[in-house]
Amino acid sequence: MPISRTRDGVEIFYQDWGSGRPVVFIHGWPLNGDAWQDQLKAVADAGLRAIAHDRRGHGRSAPVYGGYDFDTFADDLDSLLTGLDLRDVTLVAHSMGGGELARYIGRHGTGRIRSAVLLSAITPSMLQGPDNPHGVPGSVFDDLKAGILTERSQFWQDTSVGFFSADRPGSRATQGNRDAFWFMAMHQTIEGGVDCVDAFGYTDFHEDLAKFDIPTLIVHGDDDRIVPVEATARRAARIIPGAVLKVYENGSHGIAMVPGDKERFNADLLEFLKR
Repeated sequence: MPISRTRDGVEIFYQDWGSGRPVVFIHGWPLNGDAWQDQLKAVADAGLRAIAHDRRGHGRSAPVYGGYDFDTFADDLDSLLTGLDLRDVTLVAHSMGGGELARYIGRHGTGRIRSAVLLSAITPSMLQGPDNPHGVPGSVFDDLKAGILTERSQFWQDTSVGFFSADRPGSRATQGNRDAFWFMAMHQTIEGGVDCVDAFGYTDFHEDLAKFDIPTLIVHGDDDRIVPVEATARRAARIIPGAVLKVYENGSHGIAMVPGDKERFNADLLEFLKR
């Protein structure tokens, strides 16, 4: 299997399809690189090189006990980019992966980066507070961790409903979407699952976003029940110079996987990659 080795010796699995200018996909919690299968094919078919890695403790990467913080995630990503000597890269990140993308730029700059896409991303911050009234209360993060620790298989099945807004009238989310979510979630370590909640719940990315000096596309659903659009995407668009914001009506958190939304996102992504 293709493996990248991090600074602290952790083996990171990645998929590498096609050839041409590289597009690197960063998955959300609790998924892995397979969440990007539709986009990997679309990008490779368009004559570009599509790469997606499994975050440490997720999917086929090493099931390590520690290192579930955004400085480490960003350094892991840097090890992948430098190890493959990728340049002129477009980074595409979903949900928690948006924090990884932002922290990468905050720590390592944009010397290798051409552009960025933030999809349903947690940036600039998730936690509810005086400066983020539409954010997520800390009690919700406590409930997430309790659900994982109590009985994670059932928790992931239950969570898949809100992830895809599958209970909304007219939802196009399939049972297959929910099954795929559960399957990927069960290949995340329990420690990684819990620690990542603290990481994405309480990390602030304002300073990282302020360092963006590249074209940036922000895509978010207005029915995202995991990462509220008002708390994240709309605020991020005001921070990143020249960022383009697209809000999908009735779009869930799982835009890249749900029939209809994924085709729209793929078209928007391919159009953006022409820049």
